[in-house]
Amino acid sequence: MRDFRGQRYWLVGASEGLGAALARRLSAAGVDLVLSARNASRLAEVAAELPGKAETWALDVSDAAAVRDAAQKIGPVDGVVWLAALYWPMRAQDWDADQVEVMCDVNFTGCARVIGAVLPGMVARDRGHVLIVGSLSGFRGLPGAIGYGPSKAGVMALAESLHADLRGSGVTVQLANPGFIKTRLTDKNDFSMPFLMTPEEAADHVFRLMSGRRFSSSFPIPFAWLFRVSQFLPDWLYYRLFAPRPR
Repeated sequence: MRDFRGQRYWLVGASEGLGAALARRLSAAGVDLVLSARNASRLAEVAAELPGKAETWALDVSDAAAVRDAAQKIGPVDGVVWLAALYWPMRAQDWDADQVEVMCDVNFTGCARVIGAVLPGMVARDRGHVLIVGSLSGFRGLPGAIGYGPSKAGVMALAESLHADLRGSGVTVQLANPGFIKTRLTDKNDFSMPFLMTPEEAADHVFRLMSGRRFSSSFPIPFAWLFRVSQFLPDWLYYRLFAPRPR
């Protein structure tokens, strides 16, 4: 069981939803937090609600220079948690070039920017903790997920590669893949969302993962099994089940 007391963690994407809920969970466990997102006023509200020490750093992760500057001024941290994501539901037939580009730039490249700014110091110290939040939507291509699904698949593959290189070292890498979480992002969906979780329920799952030794956790379990099993289906069957042709 990881002892979080007195540890300093940088949460990127902490202004609402899962990020804010996880901030509350970690703060209650004794973590000193640095909270980042674009919305400075909302970050201040989240920090004011926390029982422990927290500082805020407004940040646009699509700005490479701003990410490097933030990492330098924040200084060494014991852990970094990547939670930031943008989402618009989108079919290939409705491709919006600007929205697809920003989803890829924030969700995947933004993650690479933040991890790239923090990880070298952890490797040099041979100590650190990296937690990346992916998504069940990243396991295989889904209808209506242009931009979001591929960008989440990218951060999941990034976490897997980091773990492959760093396992056995002093730097721990973990990956959390949640299903649907009730947030302003999922409020955009006009379809049924099975096993919809509250941010607090999802934060409990992530905190349990962070507290233990497992590399990854996909949840909620019954829904996660569906996506994991889908990886082993032949293409013809997978697309018939998950993306049937219109009649």
